[in-house]
Amino acid sequence: MKILFISRAYPPITGGIENQNYALSVWLGKHATVRTLANVSGKAGLVFFLPKVFLQSLFLLRNYDAVLLGDGVLAPLGFVLKLFYQKKIVASVLHGLDITFASKEGFLPQMYALINIPCLRKLDLLITVSHETALVAHQAGIPQGKCVVIPNGIDPATLSGSGTFNRKDLEIFLGRDLSDTLVILRSGRYVKHKGVEWFIRNVVPHLPKNTLFVAAGPVVKKNTPGDSDIYPECQEAVRELGLESQVILLTHIPWDKVVLLYHTADIVVAPNILVPGTMEGFGITVIEAALCGRVVVASSLEGIKDAITHGENGLLVTPGNAQEFVYVITRLLADPEERERLGKKASLYTLSHYHWDAIAKEYVKALTKKMPHSI
Repeated sequence: MKILFISRAYPPITGGIENQNYALSVWLGKHATVRTLANVSGKAGLVFFLPKVFLQSLFLLRNYDAVLLGDGVLAPLGFVLKLFYQKKIVASVLHGLDITFASKEGFLPQMYALINIPCLRKLDLLITVSHETALVAHQAGIPQGKCVVIPNGIDPATLSGSGTFNRKDLEIFLGRDLSDTLVILRSGRYVKHKGVEWFIRNVVPHLPKNTLFVAAGPVVKKNTPGDSDIYPECQEAVRELGLESQVILLTHIPWDKVVLLYHTADIVVAPNILVPGTMEGFGITVIEAALCGRVVVASSLEGIKDAITHGENGLLVTPGNAQEFVYVITRLLADPEERERLGKKASLYTLSHYHWDAIAKEYVKALTKKMPHSI
């Protein structure tokens, strides 16, 4: 199969969708003939990229079986290409925000709802990253028959470091003695549904005093479409509750330090909460942590339920149930042997179920099924 892959978000810009699109283009290329047209200049470069990629794809698509869009923002491009190439497969990856953004307030969400959602309905195939994303897409009027669920993948090479990172490295990075401290990590953006502020206010005060909660992730820039930044609210929660000695909030740290945290934290949490108008499409950070041998304690909510299988690569608890989080975390902190056992099990399970090589094969399989000769 020959695939034209188009991505509006791509390295060297860093971020979840950029990393996902890069990995997808690389691993798809191992199982199909792939040409990638990518915007490498971030949001500022879109004004130049979009007209350029339209002309490029309009000319190139005649030589390809399918075009795959990196996310739903490019749906209008896919719709127009379908008008010119009715016999070609036009597909898009679909993340949670690709649907929920249409329900937010403001001019951009209104335009997105009027333009992108109808365009998505016209595409041949939507590859949703979780069952929850597929459900939300169906609620937005997208036929179920157009959706296939394929989770995000993971490349072990990007998380290498097992056996090379140790507690001393973590002490140097955090700037404190951790000899009698147990570290709980939450990785991801500072947005409300990730549950960082909720965890600080409702769980941290009830954990053993020798625990340190470390949140690490990007701060959402002002005027960025999508979820709003809550980093200041997290800082305020720490001050209000006097938790300065038990909470560290890190922002925009380099990837090698994220990997360090994954390999040296005692427990990783994903305390997501239900927030109307947004959702966790999948939860890539939890499978990253699980692959690194961490015990993940996560909310049984939305796309996280596709990323974490209870008892296999993590433990799922009731969203918003602080007592349950405290109980499960406290029990694990007191049992290092159980943490090690569950961590090894999680790593093996995650590697066998979410390796990008297997995920890329599923993409090619789904696209091939849509081709006329496969009917």
